[in-house]
Amino acid sequence: MEIRIIKDIALIKNEEMVIKDVQSAIDFMMTIKYETNCHKIALNKEAIVDDFFLLSKGLAGEILQKFATYQIKFAIYGDFSKYTSKPLKDFIYESNQGKDIFFIKNEEEAIKMLSQEKIEK
Repeated sequence: MEIRIIKDIALIKNEEMVIKDVQSAIDFMMTIKYETNCHKIALNKEAIVDDFFLLSKGLAGEILQKFATYQIKFAIYGDFSKYTSKPLKDFIYESNQGKDIFFIKNEEEAIKMLSQEKIEK
């Protein structure tokens, strides 16, 4: 696992799947938080099980709720174009309008989104 700290963001790139279920997501989150002291994490999409992107499975909701509960801002970066599900596209769009969870094309955009503090309307 490659971990780089940029500003106060843990930028993770891993060729192996690290998030397979809710427990592995919690383990990953707590390990990164402990090792880096970062409350903002960006992870490449390939390190997350494909079932995460099938909203009907409910895995994304469960996992992202854990990130919110532990107050960890989270960005997943990579190519999401292979996913054609309208509910997933809507979910990605809505997440990107918020301030805590982002689905972004690349590391640079992940850093940008996690760095900004959005003003409450």
